Amino acid sequence: MLCVRVWTRCGVRYRPWRRNVSHKAAARLDLSGIYPPIATPFTAKEDVDYRKLEENLQKYDKIPFKGLVVQGSNGEYPYLTEEERVEVVAAVRRSLPLGKLLLAGSGCESTRATVQLTAKMAAAGADAVLVVNPCFYKGKMDSRALIHHFTKVADSSPVPVVLYSVPANTGLDLPVDAVVELSQHPNILGLKDSGGDITRIGLIVHKTKAQDFQVLAGSAGFLMAAYCVGAVGGVCALANVLGQELCELERLCRSGCWEEAKVLQQRLIEPNAAVTRKLGVPALKQAMEWFGYHGGASRSPLQPLTEAETQLLRQDFSTNGWL
Repeated sequence: MLCVRVWTRCGVRYRPWRRNVSHKAAARLDLSGIYPPIATPFTAKEDVDYRKLEENLQKYDKIPFKGLVVQGSNGEYPYLTEEERVEVVAAVRRSLPLGKLLLAGSGCESTRATVQLTAKMAAAGADAVLVVNPCFYKGKMDSRALIHHFTKVADSSPVPVVLYSVPANTGLDLPVDAVVELSQHPNILGLKDSGGDITRIGLIVHKTKAQDFQVLAGSAGFLMAAYCVGAVGGVCALANVLGQELCELERLCRSGCWEEAKVLQQRLIEPNAAVTRKLGVPALKQAMEWFGYHGGASRSPLQPLTEAETQLLRQDFSTNGWL
């Protein structure tokens, strides 16, 4: 007889989790490695430029990434329609070699919309979905609400779910207690944590070690530190630009070459900060142009860098030996 779990949390009774065929796949999917959260190129009219996207994908194929994250924060997903989000995932799937994982962003503000988009991302070819927490009503997004949300998404998802905490954008960290509870769900595979709090990442790894739960660093600036406390890989914006170098840092960390890893990690901190919290997606796209990729302009209302910002960006790369 199938054993099921009746779970209560914060006074709410949840329906039991049942391991079905798709949920068993979650335990087999190994997330370890480096993933670029790929940018979305646009035409001059702000349409998705699929030709330039394909050319970027051909270049990324030469780098030993574990896979790609599509329609994450760096893909400007909030500015794309649902149809565009799904079509971009489908286009990447058509080009992505077998053996490379595709993690697709399917988070929406409502649980209902997230469930529906998750199913569409799975049908478009995603191996797993990356689900950011709802945040518009962040004052009400406590552990009870978030556990309920992610449980319903994971219960219905045809593919494994990876939780996504990006407080710089959402204004909300996924509470550690919620992550620990959700790690027990058979279809929740892991967490991408972009907050940069290494004590938090280490605590989550420690508290979920009895589960088949995998933690990914959400930024290149603390990748080495995250490996030190048990992370298995990283989803790093800087990998769009310095992908080979991020994969080398991963190799050094996994091989225990900590002195070499430290030197490389230190050279990545400033350029990583420049294309993330300091100057954001427009800076990432500008840096991509310098390194031979198609970045181009962002979709409005994001604005291109000013001349002063461009100089600052170049300085952060050049003083660390990358330009």
